[in-house]
Amino acid sequence: MIRFFKAILLMLILPFIVEGNNPLVKHLYTADPTARVMNGKLYVFPSCDIKCAEGEGNNGFCMPFYHAFSSENMFDWTDHGRIIDQNDVQWGKKNSYGMWAPDCIEKDGKYYYYFPGMPEDSSAFRRIGVAIAKSPEGPYKLEKDYMKGVSGIDPNVFIDDDGQAYLYYGGGEKLQVVKLKDDMKTIDGEVKTIMGLPAKYKEGPFMFKRNGVYYFTFPHSPSGSEELAYAIGTSPMGPFEYKGLFMQRWTDHCWTNHHSVVEYKGQWIVFYHHHDISKDEHLRSMCADYLNFNADGTIQEVIPSLRGIGICPASNKIQVDRYTDIHKAQANLMSDQEEPNWQVDYIENGGWVKYDRVDFSKKKYTKVTARVACDAQGGVLEIRQGGHWGKLIASIPVKSTEAWNNWTEVEAELQTSMQGVQNITCVFKGDKGYLYNLDWIQFR
Repeated sequence: MIRFFKAILLMLILPFIVEGNNPLVKHLYTADPTARVMNGKLYVFPSCDIKCAEGEGNNGFCMPFYHAFSSENMFDWTDHGRIIDQNDVQWGKKNSYGMWAPDCIEKDGKYYYYFPGMPEDSSAFRRIGVAIAKSPEGPYKLEKDYMKGVSGIDPNVFIDDDGQAYLYYGGGEKLQVVKLKDDMKTIDGEVKTIMGLPAKYKEGPFMFKRNGVYYFTFPHSPSGSEELAYAIGTSPMGPFEYKGLFMQRWTDHCWTNHHSVVEYKGQWIVFYHHHDISKDEHLRSMCADYLNFNADGTIQEVIPSLRGIGICPASNKIQVDRYTDIHKAQANLMSDQEEPNWQVDYIENGGWVKYDRVDFSKKKYTKVTARVACDAQGGVLEIRQGGHWGKLIASIPVKSTEAWNNWTEVEAELQTSMQGVQNITCVFKGDKGYLYNLDWIQFR
């Protein structure tokens, strides 16, 4: 935990670069990610979880501040540090740890950041505040008071093609919507309940528009664990026709899920969260996967992946444990790591791990390095183009290192010239039993 807080202190001083795959961020816990395209970049505005001390938090969650992240390639992410802290909110209850799911949107060159907080005046469970900046990463100037006329959680703002802005929010049996005035912080007219949605608990509304259709998406909890659902309509205020789920709960399910949907560089992406690192549903990590549509406009089911989004430069340490597919091997968290990291282990002869979208276009590569550990007879690590049957790129002998966590780097010359963006597969060869452990590979 001391290491975790040292990492947080570093975030307050300098922008911090992290690499993609799922989860997107490993140096702190991030949940409820709202993604937006701003100034040609992809920004994500999540909430942040920390471990609660005795007597702190709400429903087991301690969420004291917000960070902002950005990326141009959907793989390398910059953490811009803490942009809002709970105790900077004038109208908020101090040390309340109730800074739940936020949103941020641009209008006329200004960036409006919306967030729920516990009010000092105890007028509601949550009120919604606004902060304004001249750039997505801040600095943000907080409004002195919360928005009048609304109370609830999980604010989401949608601006239609005609410039009209709408605020969506709420949790429980009802989700609500209201128009915003041009100042983006005052409601215009009557708050309305969204009609046509299924019964039982709902929260985290997120609206987007595609091909003239309004998609009203929300986490829904018919089974006791939230699943991502959606409805469609011809007006931003409804009514909507419920269409069903597009991300179901996982086998190793997290109590909550909360998402956003964005189009970036011609690809639709859904951002969401899970407890991949902590295995604690109160300490979550944001993830992302591609979103696809059927010909009739309905959303195809999203299967959460470890590989996630973006193209990995071949010169990076490629974390193949964030795989696209795997056979006769496992991926497990390493022990005693300063930052969470996984390894491919329980590797058997004939096993393989596939990793999609590696970019070889920047350089001419002649060698590949692998980080391995072995307390057995070892074997051979083959790297192939495409699937496990593909053209051989390199063959790396792996010998015993005398312990399963005694790591060393081994390398080999490339037998195939690699160009463009390619899928690669690591194929494991050897005798009986578990062969070796694999951390990463890197092309040079």
